[in-house]
Amino acid sequence: MACARVPLDEQQVTEPGPLGKERTLPALHPERQEDRYFVPYKPPPEDGSPAEVEEFLEHGKFITEDLEWLLALPHDKFWCQVVFDESLQRCLDSYLHHAPRGLDLTSLPASPAVADMQRSVHRAVFLTFLRMATHKESKDNFITPAVFGEIIYENFLFDIPKILDLCVLFGKGNSQLLHKMIENIFTQQPSYYSDLDETVPTVLQVFDTILEKCGLQCEGATAMEPVKLDTHKRPTAMTMSQQQLVDVILYLCDSTTTVHAFLDIFPSACSSFHSHGFVSRLTSFYETAVPELETAVRKRNFDDKSFQEDLWKRLSHSCRKMVETTHLLLHHTCLQPILEGRENMQTFAEELLQHFTSFLPEKRFLSDYDEQFPITEDVSLLQQAIPVIDETRTSYLLQGVESAWDSVGRRKPKSQFQPMSSSFSSVRQGVEGGSPKRRDAREPGDGGESLRGAEAMLDVPRKGNNVSLGGAVCPVSSAELESLLSCIKDLLPDLGEGFLLACLQEYGYNSELVINNILEDRLAPSLDKLDRAMPRPVKEELPSVLCNRSNVFDDDEFDVFRRDQVDMSRIWKGRRKGEDARELLNDKQHIAEQKARYQAYQTVVEEVVLEPGETEGAYGLDNYDDEYDDTYDMNQVGANDLDGDSLLNRRPFTVPQVLRKSNKPEDVESEDEEEEPLQSNVNRDQFVQDPAVLRERAEARRAAMQQRKGFRPERSTNVVGRPKGQGQTTETLLDRRKKEANKSRTSNHNRRTMADRKRNKGMIPS
Repeated sequence: MACARVPLDEQQVTEPGPLGKERTLPALHPERQEDRYFVPYKPPPEDGSPAEVEEFLEHGKFITEDLEWLLALPHDKFWCQVVFDESLQRCLDSYLHHAPRGLDLTSLPASPAVADMQRSVHRAVFLTFLRMATHKESKDNFITPAVFGEIIYENFLFDIPKILDLCVLFGKGNSQLLHKMIENIFTQQPSYYSDLDETVPTVLQVFDTILEKCGLQCEGATAMEPVKLDTHKRPTAMTMSQQQLVDVILYLCDSTTTVHAFLDIFPSACSSFHSHGFVSRLTSFYETAVPELETAVRKRNFDDKSFQEDLWKRLSHSCRKMVETTHLLLHHTCLQPILEGRENMQTFAEELLQHFTSFLPEKRFLSDYDEQFPITEDVSLLQQAIPVIDETRTSYLLQGVESAWDSVGRRKPKSQFQPMSSSFSSVRQGVEGGSPKRRDAREPGDGGESLRGAEAMLDVPRKGNNVSLGGAVCPVSSAELESLLSCIKDLLPDLGEGFLLACLQEYGYNSELVINNILEDRLAPSLDKLDRAMPRPVKEELPSVLCNRSNVFDDDEFDVFRRDQVDMSRIWKGRRKGEDARELLNDKQHIAEQKARYQAYQTVVEEVVLEPGETEGAYGLDNYDDEYDDTYDMNQVGANDLDGDSLLNRRPFTVPQVLRKSNKPEDVESEDEEEEPLQSNVNRDQFVQDPAVLRERAEARRAAMQQRKGFRPERSTNVVGRPKGQGQTTETLLDRRKKEANKSRTSNHNRRTMADRKRNKGMIPS
């Protein structure tokens, strides 16, 4: 076997030869290759006939088993198979070439079995390319970086077209891994940068080909050359056949989607595209070709309206990707250096403004670009970072943007960006912190559309048996939920299941969106606060129904749920042995038990003789007697209660004067006659109280009020003042103003109130 801590390219192994004699070979040698044939990949069947489905499933099973066998090989055996097995490279190339993309018409699987097989093949191919792009798997298994770059370059394990296909097929959900893969490939083999420079003109030739097919450019002429008058008339988007129009739109959609996916995952390639004038060529193509294609799709007659809608969807998708590609190029080549504070910031700002100014003649492109990425925000960032920018130039640019909106007959949406005092600082901090926040514009429903083709590694959640997670209802079944968790943990094994469940619940059980946001560190604030190693919550067991039961027979002698021992002798099934119905009816034992109770009511005690020292309470004689006759009792029960209504308290009982005995002298009687009216006047209920008493009470109330803390006595008012012509004092003016403001309160405006008050006191007869 190979020696430890030695690169694979320097290792020597000893193996038996064909004749049984041992021989020493390099670790990477063609004779160490295993004899195994990898079958090519075939796309899922379109019509879904049983024979084609069976063939696809059989091919997919062979590919999956072979790739899993390859991934399980040791490090040296794996690289021998990868480098020297041509059938393996044909298998991988066939998948990159034929795997359905996201918007293919036939990308939807015909059956769940086909979808599962497509997903298995997709995952196996991705893991194979991931291992092929890794030069160091562990401390013992690695290849010298320079030799690794030479191996992958000379054996065509990776090239620019393959890398572009990898980005468009595996970009969603795996962008972070793909970025590391491609960055390692370009780092270990810089020759790929020169290959990329040679590829960009080929990509630009795609736009020229589309213009030529649409009759917008002559064959052999560039986009900047005018069309000659004597040129042979070519078909246009309106006159070409329907199949040609479909091919052009599919070609455009595939090309723009692939370029955008590559630049989005590997931003370092933006400089190569930018150096070839890709931005100006792309905007010119957009302005020339897009209106013609839109008119053709809108005005041509299609037998199937759904097919027309699909073409319009693909064309709109292509337009959006072209706008986003332009933004990526400008952001990473011009705006990013300004935000990072590099040298020559003025040069980058000048270049960005020059690009924006070149967009002004392209009215349609400028309005679409400004709709997704408002130019006002970028100009404000430049003004915040570089205050010396010419205000006249920026004003001219913004006015040109407004004019572009007016020329296309559309209304510009209101901008919702933050003030630049906070926006630039937040963007600058994000860039300096190593995790720049890229401003993205997503189309409505972009994240909610069902991902199709090879991009969809997982099934879209379907309605089924719902499960409950922490009180919330999960729209997927338990089996589908376990499948989502296992697929995520295959790529992110260090995350806890509890954290993944919270992420799935937050993003509508879309596993690709969860993986994308985790790898790009764009989780919701509520998820950032969670522990990423949080385990799965334990399902709480519901208490037994028997613990919460409530019954009239609880805790009786036969309650087997609360008693461990029950008298079984008292329990029998059916009749007792030796007893019949007549014996049960003749059993009068319960009557004998009640006899003693009723005998106690037969004893009537007429008279009880008390012995010395005994009390009536011993015999119950001091109890209340309901039949007692109190007719002649003299107890005045309740007569003297202090309730204010007793006649005895209000007027004491007196003997009438006629019935009095005259035992006193006459003079004494005369004095009594004079004093008695006086005494009666005191307790008499007077109709009108004494005014003097009322005045005394009022004076007492005023004195008590004046003794309170903070009391200010009201001064006398003087509204008359001095004679006319002598002037008035301030107090007189204030009193007159107060009287004027309050005269309606005590004047003749409350006659009804005062009349009611007099009537209530009895001063006015009713």
